[in-house]
Amino acid sequence: MTISYNWLSEYLPVKLDPERLSRILTAIGLEVESMEPFEEVKGGLQGLVIGEVLEAEQHPNADKLRLTKVNVGGGEPLQIVCGAPNVAAGQRVVVATVGTTIYPTSGDPLTMKVAKIRGVESYGMICAEDEIGLGDSHAGILVLPADAPVGTPAAEYFKPYTDTVYE
Repeated sequence: MTISYNWLSEYLPVKLDPERLSRILTAIGLEVESMEPFEEVKGGLQGLVIGEVLEAEQHPNADKLRLTKVNVGGGEPLQIVCGAPNVAAGQRVVVATVGTTIYPTSGDPLTMKVAKIRGVESYGMICAEDEIGLGDSHAGILVLPADAPVGTPAAEYFKPYTDTVYE
């Protein structure tokens, strides 16, 4: 039988972490054979941040690419090369900065690194919903409402469901 940690926690008078609750359940005779993390969105959107596109200019060496400057809430704006046809200045977007691992809806995880694209360095990626596991659309980047707070972690903004499942 499987059971949700979040569901069990609703009935407990005190907050216990999943490991402690597992030990207590086993101690009272309800053997916990395994604990598995559950994520509504693989990777939980960790490392992704809400950004604002400040500039979106034509890439000097490619017709279908745009050279953007994106404010991610700290320090200098990031220069990001973007191939999405719908990117425009003023948009609030989801950004994967250098070092962030993204988990696409299909395919293998990808860790961002500084990349030279057609001779111009790019310091991250403006994401489409399928590139971060939020859906299947790859029609363009995911454009957020204008009031989405710049610099906010995407995990905090979207609040994907996470749990631990006991068996």
